[in-house]
Amino acid sequence: MDKKILTGAEKKIFQKLNTPQKIQDFINKIPNNFEAGGETCQSPRRVLKNKRAHCIEGALLAGAILNFHKRPALLVHLHTTKEDEDHVIAIFKESGRFGAISKSNHLVLRYRDPVYLNIRELVMSYFHEYWGLKTRRKNLRAYTEPIDIIKKFGDSWITEEKDLWDINDFIFHAPHKQIAPKNILKKLRDADEFELHVSKIIEWKK
Repeated sequence: MDKKILTGAEKKIFQKLNTPQKIQDFINKIPNNFEAGGETCQSPRRVLKNKRAHCIEGALLAGAILNFHKRPALLVHLHTTKEDEDHVIAIFKESGRFGAISKSNHLVLRYRDPVYLNIRELVMSYFHEYWGLKTRRKNLRAYTEPIDIIKKFGDSWITEEKDLWDINDFIFHAPHKQIAPKNILKKLRDADEFELHVSKIIEWKK
């Protein structure tokens, strides 16, 4: 990243967030973007300005900050069934292990410490609790390999005032790896009443 594209205030924020843990803590404090005025895919600059973010917006901000600290800006897309919402996480690596920074309004789709040997291990840590609140069915079906957003799109998106639909569409339509064969997915156990109760806890209310 060319650090000259950032304002002094933006640079000050990025400089302070010099570990994945600090980035996650910062993103957690940003209110959830419920897209009251319509769907958005805000740049990191707009997230900081508007003080709201949903999953891909949080992942893009995390990727930008990681890149500021000379780490790759890697995003992974988690694809679900039509009855659920996809998710996007920012990936980092330490001592050969993978972790993830994640913006989510729910309890279980959040930060992952760097203890996973590979991307599949990391993705599968999200599988069990990724269910629909209405159906109770586990919905995670596929995932991408890490996508280097800086290599693909440069760094101008970090300060873009327009929605980043080109990045959004590229991530959502990138090649995906299936979680498991269809015959296995048909036999998954649904979440029980207690699991469903816990999963309804959210951090930010509309």
